[in-house]
Amino acid sequence: MARVIKEAVSEAIANHLSDPRIEGFISVTQVNLPPDLRFADVYLSVFGVSEKAVMLTFKAITHASHRIQSVVSNRWHSKYCPELRFYLDENFKKTIETMKLIEEANKAHEEKEKAEKEKQELDDNPKQDQ
Repeated sequence: MARVIKEAVSEAIANHLSDPRIEGFISVTQVNLPPDLRFADVYLSVFGVSEKAVMLTFKAITHASHRIQSVVSNRWHSKYCPELRFYLDENFKKTIETMKLIEEANKAHEEKEKAEKEKQELDDNPKQDQ
């Protein structure tokens, strides 16, 4: 059931909203449904050019929650459709940032090893005087 909501929300954002404030890459990362199905907590990752753009995009999406709700209810095959509650998912963004830091550290380590190897080769092969 969470998958149906996730797909419907993704479709609604991509195809049914025309708000100019919505920009960047938006991903529905998670949907949590309690057993009573009264609410659906929808977590979004928004990648924009700036933090301000991310917040404007999120605000536009929450403003359009009734439109998104109607798209979900059209795909929901039950008497009641859960009320959608939107949250920014910072975990995905933090994971990307962590991966970038690891990549930078690996690159620095490789450069250091390369410099040490070159130094060792120079030490092993001293220049001969002619």
